Amino acid sequence: MRHFCLVTATILALVTGPSTASAAQVVRVTSLSALQSAIDKAGPGDEIRLADGSYSAGSAIVIKRSGTANAPITITAEHVGKAEIKGSAGFSFSSGASHVVLRGFKLRHGGSMSVPVGSTHNRLTRLDVQLSGGGNWVTLNGDDTEFDHNVLQNRTIQGVFLQVLGPEKDMAKRVKVHHNYFSNHKFTGSNGGESIRFGLSHHQKYSAGGVVEYNLFEKADGDSEAISVKSSDNVVRYNTIRDSRGFIVLRHGDRSVVEGNILLGRSGIRFHGNDHKIVNNYVHTTADRGIVFGSGNEADSGPDSKLHDRPDRVVVAYNTVVGTTDGIHGDGGDFKPKDCVLANNILQGTGKLVSMPGGSDVKYEGNIVWGGPAGMPSGGYKAVDPKLVQDGLYRLSAGSPAIDAGVGSYPYAGTDFDLQTRSGKYDVGADELLPGGTRKALTRADVGPAAP
Repeated sequence: MRHFCLVTATILALVTGPSTASAAQVVRVTSLSALQSAIDKAGPGDEIRLADGSYSAGSAIVIKRSGTANAPITITAEHVGKAEIKGSAGFSFSSGASHVVLRGFKLRHGGSMSVPVGSTHNRLTRLDVQLSGGGNWVTLNGDDTEFDHNVLQNRTIQGVFLQVLGPEKDMAKRVKVHHNYFSNHKFTGSNGGESIRFGLSHHQKYSAGGVVEYNLFEKADGDSEAISVKSSDNVVRYNTIRDSRGFIVLRHGDRSVVEGNILLGRSGIRFHGNDHKIVNNYVHTTADRGIVFGSGNEADSGPDSKLHDRPDRVVVAYNTVVGTTDGIHGDGGDFKPKDCVLANNILQGTGKLVSMPGGSDVKYEGNIVWGGPAGMPSGGYKAVDPKLVQDGLYRLSAGSPAIDAGVGSYPYAGTDFDLQTRSGKYDVGADELLPGGTRKALTRADVGPAAP
């Protein structure tokens, strides 16, 4: 029998019967030239594995081929994190390359990486991203892109870790960003160092339908916005932000949901725009503000405006905000919050717990405050100890006056921050007192390339 060395590839058919021209294959390669050749020939269901090692790319590794929904093309490191791409460029998706999974590489090259408009249903997973160049590191423009279990870390210059855009006059649709670790953005400027930017100002009126969930942010200090949403109809939920100056910010756009996030240290939530729902979030902050009704420099933003839009018809309900000197704050501006609601929140701190500018139009009901002046009309709160107990996070204890004390109808707050279903009359705050409520803040073990 003749033996061939593995200079280019070993091909193993993934079929039990006789091989056919259309059979899916596993192709193992040991060089970038062989990797590019295998990618150029790949068909639906094929898996291309790059052997462990360090590789230097002098030009882009171009992905042109497409798989199918049931048989994607997989381009992967043979072992997660063990195939390193250095040099001046990395992977590049061509327009139309769809149903491709890119997995497991350690990316240390210059330049950036993007999924273009027209490339749909791609997945970027278990990547370790720390690029050596400027600009924004990863840009997702294609519909139905999934970006999960990656780590993006250690940046000192302006630019974002991850941005989601789309066509010039629309947004990428249904992009899902989950179980990623964003760490150590050290840019010291005042703007332009977000961890995630979901749209730009001129995308604000376009519906994206994106989901950002179960991500961990630590030392997200490159901007005051760790997650910056500049498009409409998105969901930001179940994320943990720790030891970061960056907030979750709905900077532009309408009808987004911020739900069930855990914010620890200096972080919080700020919003502009219309018809948002801010529910079931847990904010334990040493900063002076936990949740911020953003300033209004105009009543309603036009499609290309970069000014701050007044919050209209925003509901802030069933959140727990503890440890602040100024729990829920209105930034003011010439245009004050209008037709907004602040309901059934627990606010516990040392300073004025609600501080809204004169002329704000806010309905207050069912809130519980403790430790500082309420800062809202007497009919909108009860000043009573909520009897929180700390088990990692502050939760209700038996006998708390928050139990079954919710008022009004807020069915979209029906899942508490432990991801348990509320029933009957809701408990005030982010926690519903139910057996089995044991959710913790996310840790490194829960996210990134090595997580389950």
